[in-house]
Amino acid sequence: MKPIKKIFIILLCLFLAAGSFCAYEIYISYHHLTVSDYTVKSDKIQNNINIIMISDLHDHEFGEKNQELVEKIREQHPDLILMVGDMLNDISENSHVAVDLIQQLKKVTPVYYSLGNHEEGYIKKKDESLIQKLRNAGAVVLDKEYKNISIRGNNLTIGGMYDYAFAFDGAGHMSKKDMKPKDLKFLESFQAEDSFKIMMAHRPDSFIFGEAADTWNIDLVVSGHNHGGQVILPGIGGLYGGDQGWFPEYVDGIHHFKAVKNMIITRGLGTHKEKLPRFHNVPEIVHITLKAE
Repeated sequence: MKPIKKIFIILLCLFLAAGSFCAYEIYISYHHLTVSDYTVKSDKIQNNINIIMISDLHDHEFGEKNQELVEKIREQHPDLILMVGDMLNDISENSHVAVDLIQQLKKVTPVYYSLGNHEEGYIKKKDESLIQKLRNAGAVVLDKEYKNISIRGNNLTIGGMYDYAFAFDGAGHMSKKDMKPKDLKFLESFQAEDSFKIMMAHRPDSFIFGEAADTWNIDLVVSGHNHGGQVILPGIGGLYGGDQGWFPEYVDGIHHFKAVKNMIITRGLGTHKEKLPRFHNVPEIVHITLKAE
């Protein structure tokens, strides 16, 4: 066989192998569910609590009417389910995917829901009654609101907020007086609660930037939004993350700050019309166990 022909065959095989690898990684990034486990310890917790957190479904369905997703969540035996925004798209024809999912999950355990940028857009563009429809389906929707609840003898305060938890002064430092009055009042009231505090904040950037993570005393912030960086490069990490730009640091996993003690960020379950598809980025259900310290 001539050398040129050998080189051509080798290059063709490499091209086909690379194409197959990329196709596989894209496929599992849309269709293969995984569960990530985190443990958070606190002296405010006496008995273990199982929490499921999901985000960024973007109208995707795992099996008919998301039956695969529901069953996977049911298997974790949750005491509480947190849906942290972007469960639909701002241009969705209707909200039936999110509504159907809530109706199924509420039969498993109580469901709490906070808004993402796509819910905000959907409300403005399509349907001002979205929040009421989500509540009618069975979710407790929290937008600059919080609820005090008790689970297994533990007191929890669960809040929801989409806005940024900070404002800057002229020098670029945290300035409470420059914040929106409603945001400031909500956060000050929320952090004053004595129970274990969970904040559903769709964008991690809402608490990461502006010294917010060093300002607000919160036990756990749960977020999504950045899809794990959309494209995850092996050995490097996420490619792009919204306000954080290229090769972002805070797009998945658990992080700890001075005042925000724990922040758990999910890679999410789907994606909208991004410039690049999800790649090497398996859809994620987050299972959080709260334990006594």
